[in-house]
Amino acid sequence: MSTTPRPTRRTVTGLGAAAALGLLAACGRSEEGGSGAAEPAAPIAEGEATGSLTVWAMGAEGEKLPELIKGFEEANPDVSVEVTPVPWDSAHDKFTSAIAAGTAPDVAQVGSTWMAEFVGLGALEPTPEEIATDDYFAGALDSVTVDGTVYGVPWYVETRVVFYRTDLAEQAGITEPPSDWEGLLALARAYQEQADADWGLSLQPGGTGSWQTVMPLIWSNGGGVVDDSGAEFTFESSQNEEALAYYQSYFTDGVSDPAPADGTTEQDFVSGRVPMFISGPWMMSAVESVGGEDFADKYGVFVMPQKETSSSFLGGANLGVFQGSENRDAAWKLVQHLSTPEVQVEWFGISTDLPALQSSWEDETVSANEKFEVFRTQLDTAQAPPTVATWEQVAAKFDAQIEEVCKNDLAPADALATIQSEAQGIGTGA
Repeated sequence: MSTTPRPTRRTVTGLGAAAALGLLAACGRSEEGGSGAAEPAAPIAEGEATGSLTVWAMGAEGEKLPELIKGFEEANPDVSVEVTPVPWDSAHDKFTSAIAAGTAPDVAQVGSTWMAEFVGLGALEPTPEEIATDDYFAGALDSVTVDGTVYGVPWYVETRVVFYRTDLAEQAGITEPPSDWEGLLALARAYQEQADADWGLSLQPGGTGSWQTVMPLIWSNGGGVVDDSGAEFTFESSQNEEALAYYQSYFTDGVSDPAPADGTTEQDFVSGRVPMFISGPWMMSAVESVGGEDFADKYGVFVMPQKETSSSFLGGANLGVFQGSENRDAAWKLVQHLSTPEVQVEWFGISTDLPALQSSWEDETVSANEKFEVFRTQLDTAQAPPTVATWEQVAAKFDAQIEEVCKNDLAPADALATIQSEAQGIGTGA
């Protein structure tokens, strides 16, 4: 099922296997050794932060973070923080080059799918016990946990829900949002048959990042792609096959466009040509901007329909402190500052990034909008991608098989057998 990507937060392709092994060697780590057991983090020194800090942050966050940092500098007048905005397109390469050269920043925004890889390279410090982690959404905390050790903290989260035109649904005779897979398909068909929609639901027929649209169905059906130990891939299963077949049916039954144009989600939603899609909270302002005044009253959002459970993709970004920081105590004090509920709410006001701390959602600034409450509900069951070092490589292979399923009628079982073989060949990096 398609999720509309957020360009500034897209998943970027990881290192190739050869490059990754080269970096391991450059870092003086065994190619076979993996991350191993982490040493406990040293305590954070008491007192105010002092000295200078370098921080890297990507996309819009990199542009807006200096405004948030002012509060930290006011509370710690002897510290100075230099924020370097980094474009998402070049961020991964910039990080891995800096890690290899020993020139990584003190603190950085780290993509959730990069955590295991960076930990495997020995680049990130474990989180000191002074920073509490019990208030984070479970899926967000999973995204910073590698081999049972927490590295850094979740900074902000995002998840995906279903956007749908309530006025056109009523025209089609449906007044309540669906709660299961069958209901979702029925609503999509009703849009086509009763409300003149060309397509019932916008889906991504393969391509980069399409795994993010399929994984929620797999999780919803009780499946998974990595075992609990993180040591073995588990693509071939009856649950995964059923989920992928359900996804495929939207294309084979003519409910979803197998060749959608790029960048038309908002326009198609407003015109009613495609009155349903799945995406994150950033699309609220996007569709309301195109739809104009009062359009907010013509659509709603609902949590992902369930098979066994309602599940969605949990994305966002984390904050990490890099090994070798010459000012690590001040670095952790900054992370600690950004991890307080009130600062998380302040960041939401600046950026609209959803708070990673559950207590921040009690603030009226966040809870006043009923649509945000749907995202809040979804976050309770949203899951992070597998924290294996090679996930970016495996995900690219998965995307290719999803495209074969959607566009060339490849049998889901055959696609899963292929990706299982390819994933085993790549390995988990453990």
